Amino acid sequence: MVSVEFLMYVTLGLLQSVGIAFVAIVLVAVVVVVLLILTSAIKIVKEYERGVIFRPGRVRGGPKGPGLILLIPFVNKMVKVDLRTVTMDVLPQEIITRDNVPARVTAVIYFRVIDPNKSVIEVENHVLATSQII
Repeated sequence: MVSVEFLMYVTLGLLQSVGIAFVAIVLVAVVVVVLLILTSAIKIVKEYERGVIFRPGRVRGGPKGPGLILLIPFVNKMVKVDLRTVTMDVLPQEIITRDNVPARVTAVIYFRVIDPNKSVIEVENHVLATSQII
């Protein structure tokens, strides 16, 4: 017959192994969550971009970048603004000159952002707003 002591030791050993496995799974999950939070706090801004940082709804300082930017997770939000020159084609248009000669005119619009803070705060989408001028 199996003794009560033997069953007690087997049961305790099983409970300890299940407990250790549970602790290991929880520990791995916590490490993964911490790594995800840390990676969301690190942002890289390229040479031709600037980052406008918002801290609960207000702009925090001037534009940041280029380089590595550290944000406070779930508090700071960064909007990247491209500073490169953007070109837009204007659709060809037919015009009539003073001496009644038809002419076809084509054009190209060039623009670039000078102040990233103003382009984010004062205009919702600066590229779309510029394309509406055409």
